[in-house]
Amino acid sequence: MRVVVIGAGLGGLTLAHGLRRAGIDVVVYERDAALGRPQGVSLHVDDRGASALRACLPPAHVAMVEATTGGPREQTLALSEVDGELAVTGTLPSGGVAGRARPGRQVHRPLLKAVLLTELDDVVRFGAEFTRFERGTDGTVRVRFADGRTDTADVLVGADGVGSVVRRRYLPDVRVVDTGRRMIMGATPLRAVLGTGLPGLIGNSAAGAHVRGTTMALGVLRFTEPPEVARRRWLPALRHGAVAGIDDYVMWALPVTQERLGSAAVWCRAGELTVDLPSALRSVVAEAWPEVTVALRIGVIPPMPAWPASPVTLIGDAIHLAPGFGGNLAMQDARHLCEALAAAHRGRLGLLDAIGAYEDTMRRSNSPSAGAKAST
Repeated sequence: MRVVVIGAGLGGLTLAHGLRRAGIDVVVYERDAALGRPQGVSLHVDDRGASALRACLPPAHVAMVEATTGGPREQTLALSEVDGELAVTGTLPSGGVAGRARPGRQVHRPLLKAVLLTELDDVVRFGAEFTRFERGTDGTVRVRFADGRTDTADVLVGADGVGSVVRRRYLPDVRVVDTGRRMIMGATPLRAVLGTGLPGLIGNSAAGAHVRGTTMALGVLRFTEPPEVARRRWLPALRHGAVAGIDDYVMWALPVTQERLGSAAVWCRAGELTVDLPSALRSVVAEAWPEVTVALRIGVIPPMPAWPASPVTLIGDAIHLAPGFGGNLAMQDARHLCEALAAAHRGRLGLLDAIGAYEDTMRRSNSPSAGAKAST
């Protein structure tokens, strides 16, 4: 069996590891260069993402990820201004209900991506822009790229995100709707804001500050083990640049509308939006790393009916969008699809039966189909 994956994001790379470990020939094509595009610094990994990584990745990769997570996040704090000072005014358990996150741990997203790329040099092809596919009479799929390259596979997987070209070619009636909402996300060295008292107030928990008409999400990542130490101990094959100079940090996010985002540089706009907030929150933005501050747009995919199984399928943001949880769902999809294709590879299921079973599981586990996702 040969599988072509379009998109070297978290889902596509998790799938590639799992398929290769199952003895399946896999290649990943990625439109962007190796460094990719900015997608924010932090990701909250819950049981769905963590179990997928443990199921698909080699043990050393899993150990590296687990060594560089933050502390356990089991609740969300509500912060408000009390007598001129920020204070915790409420807590909600992380139960995965009513839009709340499940319990989990924060990870450094670029580092996770680098771990996933490690030891896949012979699998991932960068700078390959997918354009279209054709289904052959023998059941295979012919894949074409903008530079004239082609490939042939038994299965084509669209893991190419919210703007998925595979989805547009395969399910043209499934559309992403822009809600007009945006999210400015950034990160700030923890050492730069220790004196504000904010990191101690938050601890390992996620937090939402609602102050003077502005909402700001916050979270602190204190690495369980320094990334450079963890690399030497667990995954020396990881490129050194992926861990060099990484510090503990505060993740922050500001929800805004398209109109309020404006045309100013993103980090500067974040400073303007927080100018009237308490000094601790102003400092978080003022001391942030400007180069990792990004604006993400929020889109939705309306509910879609089931479609007949074929040698083409989709995972992650390419087919379902979820507010803040897209990385976990993409990795979960990768695990489920890997298990289905491995069953077909071993002769336990027919190929289309395996893909159909995966898609049924994906639709059930990610219901309701409509959701929102931050995307560049």
